[in-house]
Amino acid sequence: MDIIDRKLLNMIQSPFPMVDQPYQQLGEEVGVSEQEVIDRLTELKRTNVLRQISAIFDTRRLGFKTTLVAAAYEPDQLHQAAMEINKHPGVSHNYAREGSYYNLWFTLAVPPEHDLAATAGYMARKTGALEQRLMPTKRFFKIGVNFDMVNKKGSSFNFSPDDVKADKGDAKAGGENAADTGAADSWNQAVPVTDFEKDAIRGMQEDLALVPRPYDDTAKNLGLTTEELFALAKDFQERRIMRRYSAVLHHRRSGFKANAMIVWKVPEDRAEEVGLTMAAHNAVTHCYERPTFPDWPYTHFTMVHATTPEGCEEINNEISEATGITERLVLYSTREYKKTRVRYFVPDYDEYLEVEKPDAVITT
Repeated sequence: MDIIDRKLLNMIQSPFPMVDQPYQQLGEEVGVSEQEVIDRLTELKRTNVLRQISAIFDTRRLGFKTTLVAAAYEPDQLHQAAMEINKHPGVSHNYAREGSYYNLWFTLAVPPEHDLAATAGYMARKTGALEQRLMPTKRFFKIGVNFDMVNKKGSSFNFSPDDVKADKGDAKAGGENAADTGAADSWNQAVPVTDFEKDAIRGMQEDLALVPRPYDDTAKNLGLTTEELFALAKDFQERRIMRRYSAVLHHRRSGFKANAMIVWKVPEDRAEEVGLTMAAHNAVTHCYERPTFPDWPYTHFTMVHATTPEGCEEINNEISEATGITERLVLYSTREYKKTRVRYFVPDYDEYLEVEKPDAVITT
């Protein structure tokens, strides 16, 4: 990748232009033609640096139920279990991690009418898990992966330490962190969406075509003009069901080979203060508070990415120094089994139940 590739990758991770000819606009900003932008992104996708460009929606705001799942397997059963778990359409991230008894970590989402705990329990039994823990988000402090391809540093999207205030600050549309009042107060509240809006979400969650006018087909399929499509996207953002339109990169192919989930034991009376401090670190892309268990005292989860393990350790130490929290585990990913975006309002969820026929999975 040359500097133009890297600049383009930085730009498309920020809010991607929702204009009739976005690649032309990107080209004007980096000094190349529209066709060259398309050609470069096509090659970056071919080499699996660029995964996709699409809208990012908020799972919970759409009424879907979701959790992080920690599971333990015998080493010789881990791979087979992970591949089986990948079959569920609501598994968007699935990683083998070292550093704790739980060696497989995945995210699971189900539609409103499906039973999340029963689905996870069925998956554990089917794959022979030694143990499983559901760790849903109690409180979110930050979300927004962004890789600085020019400076080769992990960073977060749309987040400034100045935003982090104990009183939560002022709300901003599409907020990505707990300093945003609206996001903090409403992140776990579903909002109603119409059948037409579900159709729009189904269209906007698809990978954007690398052609001069990529939004035309989506708008046409909905019976809209592109201007009306862009207005609908803005409305989705204002209602917090859509975060932004942007690209997802393959972090290892992008040079960020080290990926660590650092879990921290934080006293309850310092939960918010510490969470906001952790979220203020530029290299922290995700920061959540999750429940504890007798064998799991860690409350706060931070995700960091770096080009080397040493870079992750540096971030780890900086967070510890900033918060005064020393009890933690650093869980490095050893294999990525799945990473994609959750797909909403598609028949795959019901089809999974029809194929698998899990007797313990209850729908209501």
